[in-house]
Amino acid sequence: MLAKRIIPCLDVKDGRTVKGINFVSLRDAGDPVELGKAYSKELADELVFLDITASAEGRKTFTKMVERVAAEISIPFTVGGGVGSLRDVETLLNAGADKVAVNSAALRRPELIDEISNHFGSQICVVAIDAKFDGGQWRCYLNGGRVPTDRDLFDWVREACDRGAGEILFTSMNNDGTKAGFANDALRKISTEVDIPLIASGGAGSMEDFRDAFTLGCADAALAASVFHYGEIRIPELKQYLRSQNIEVRI
Repeated sequence: MLAKRIIPCLDVKDGRTVKGINFVSLRDAGDPVELGKAYSKELADELVFLDITASAEGRKTFTKMVERVAAEISIPFTVGGGVGSLRDVETLLNAGADKVAVNSAALRRPELIDEISNHFGSQICVVAIDAKFDGGQWRCYLNGGRVPTDRDLFDWVREACDRGAGEILFTSMNNDGTKAGFANDALRKISTEVDIPLIASGGAGSMEDFRDAFTLGCADAALAASVFHYGEIRIPELKQYLRSQNIEVRI
């Protein structure tokens, strides 16, 4: 059995780590590079850095910060935000990123997934999906949760997988920042429909929530932000708890 992964997520705006609730009401959480160093020492399995306003503001991701992170940490990390071309991906990989996340640009032009997978390998391509349950449907959103689309979450997951995505990062906008648990029903459905790794995001508030994401949601990894940034859950203690629940993790 592959070990489950614990992944702190650092949403970055104007060079600072921020965190909100349901994608709004952002507050400062610290320097992203310093947080990344701390999580690396705390035995996080990976990190995700997202430039959360890059797509909405029409600019590219923060290459200089990526270089600083790569120089300071020793665990794999994914970078996303404003990635819309092979050149963007190449720039981030050259700066030190291990994987690149695409979201809005891939929704607008799904062929981008094929291009990244064919050129760099599917293991490089993480397809991040922000979706909200509304009117009986999980609907995908663009630009950091600002713009609704007509795309159904599960249809988009299947298409992204078919086009060569190496991993799916699903964030429930309903659960984001609420600390009320992950969207385990949706996670479980995704896990049954594709055979690539699935990262759960949105809603972590307790160690039990992580357990449930793995056991009920069948996720391969669980991502969280505020509970780690503000010291509410420490990663070493979380991993010991998950081990006690018969969930395989790296310690």
